[in-house]
Amino acid sequence: MDSKQIARDTAKALTNYLTYQAVKLIAHQLMETNPGESIWLRTYSAGKLEDGEVYIQGLMLERKDLVLRILTVREHLAETVLDFLPEMVKAGIHQSNIAHRRQLLERLTQAQPSSSESSTSETPSDVDDPKIPEE
Repeated sequence: MDSKQIARDTAKALTNYLTYQAVKLIAHQLMETNPGESIWLRTYSAGKLEDGEVYIQGLMLERKDLVLRILTVREHLAETVLDFLPEMVKAGIHQSNIAHRRQLLERLTQAQPSSSESSTSETPSDVDDPKIPEE
């Protein structure tokens, strides 16, 4: 396991997500102040936000003013969110793992007929009815 590579990949995914959130927030703000610009940003951004850095490079050719706004909002989101994130992720994964392990244990401990019992050729008349005691 290459922990450094996993950390780099996670950081890149988080950067991309914060870019997406910044664009989403700015588009929402623009809807209140300049709906036409909001529609333009949403239309331009559709399907392009998978790689935040490539998205910003492309938008820089179109709208430098929006790029500066996105960079500012993305940086603010990072400063606001990243302090809490490590503990939140650890706690979330821990709680999720406990829930999944509990479900798995419950499934494993439930009585299930074995394949040899279910494949026998008993007919209903061959099986004793537990409601009627034998004399």
